[in-house]
Amino acid sequence: MLADILYIWSDSPGLSLAIWLVIGITVLYLGRPHAHHVLRGTGRAIDGALRLAAASLRQLEKRVAKRNRDVLLAVGREEAEKAIEREFTRVNAIVERELSHYPALHRKLAETIEKIEGDYQASTDQAPLPPDWSELTSTISSLPSSGDPAVGKILENIREAVENSHKETLKAYQKSVNERHKILHGMQGDWRTVSTTMDKVQTTITGLEERAAAIDRHMANYEAMRREDDKAVHALTASSVTQFFIASLVLVIAAFGGLINFHLIALPMSEMVGGAAYIGSMRVSDIAALVIIMVEISMGIFLLEALQITKLFPMIGRMDDRMRKRMAIAAFTILFIFASIEASLAYMRDLLVMDQQALTQSLAGGAAAEAQFRWIPSVAQLLLGFILPFALAFVAIPLEAFINSLRTVLGLLVLGVVRVLPVVVRLAGGVASHLSKVLVSLYDLLIMLPLSIERMIAHRRETAHAVDEDDTDADTPAKPKTKRRRRASSDADTDDTQLTEREA
Repeated sequence: MLADILYIWSDSPGLSLAIWLVIGITVLYLGRPHAHHVLRGTGRAIDGALRLAAASLRQLEKRVAKRNRDVLLAVGREEAEKAIEREFTRVNAIVERELSHYPALHRKLAETIEKIEGDYQASTDQAPLPPDWSELTSTISSLPSSGDPAVGKILENIREAVENSHKETLKAYQKSVNERHKILHGMQGDWRTVSTTMDKVQTTITGLEERAAAIDRHMANYEAMRREDDKAVHALTASSVTQFFIASLVLVIAAFGGLINFHLIALPMSEMVGGAAYIGSMRVSDIAALVIIMVEISMGIFLLEALQITKLFPMIGRMDDRMRKRMAIAAFTILFIFASIEASLAYMRDLLVMDQQALTQSLAGGAAAEAQFRWIPSVAQLLLGFILPFALAFVAIPLEAFINSLRTVLGLLVLGVVRVLPVVVRLAGGVASHLSKVLVSLYDLLIMLPLSIERMIAHRRETAHAVDEDDTDADTPAKPKTKRRRRASSDADTDDTQLTEREA
């Protein structure tokens, strides 16, 4: 078909091709104004549409930024309210636990202080000092006896009586001093009681001061969020991104733990449900092992929800304490049963591996060797199969953190994309506009031969017209028609490929 069209003018391919080329150039030359209009109009239309799209994207960027800011502040206010409520709960617990016994403590402290004061007053009472018995004894001894035995005996009796009285008085004084020392020694226990009581009061007051400082700090953050400070928004953004990456890391670790758990029970599950049955491209035993792991994770999530550690399901949080306690017991019971089943499957896996090894050795013609300490990996797999379900149960905590921070991270990603798109769209609009101008130039390049002929003819006409004007009398006024003709000729001679200021 194409060959027939090519040879429609002549049997010579060169001549026929030349004729078609002339016809094509002529058609392009005749349609030049319309083609220029279409190309330039298309470029301007694409550029205008993309500029409008860029403006819309900038408006969308503002809305997305405002939405992210509102979400961050709402989440931050909620967290601050929970933190303040938690601190007030701790303060209430301290007051109920410690300060509720303060009246009895105060009474005990007052009684102890009163006892100490009484003992102190008792210890300050001084016993009567003994008289100067030595001087009295010396005076009696120096009295003259006049050689009379009766007088000497009387004086001796007096001296002995005085000495005995001196000894009794000294003993009474020593006894009084010992009693005061005992009173002072007994005050040590009371002082220790006072010191212990004051330390307890100091600890309680210190705990209240710490809680009050924490409440002040949380209230300052809450007020900053209410004022929508940029510093608070930046802090919340950094906290959300950090929490997202930490939660992602913990979830990846939990995924590896689940993979190990899967391999522990996959082999024994194939013996239980059959390893030849398939659902699609997966074996039924693998699906059963995955179902067991998923049920364990679900029970762990429900257990933490019932204990109010996580808040993934508000319905569970709205239950009364009695119902949540029952739910926690039920979830823990199911989790314990599945952990026991998995432990038995893990132990069964080790037995199956031993049987396979024995079968392989018997088929090879060798005697089955009894490995020593074979019970160690069996017990290890048993314990691992029992502990891993409980470890996977705590995946609800990083999962909640991941979900809460994912909204912020996705908002930041969308905001980044929306900020880049206007630049890309404006760049595409500029490329489309310049491409239309390039196509106009290429179009004129294809028909440069007739355009050159047109310019030559126009130039000759202008030259002839200029000669005619020189021959005409200078005083003859110029006709308006001639001016219009020259203006039209000048406009026709103008190159259509020149860019206007708006296009440039």
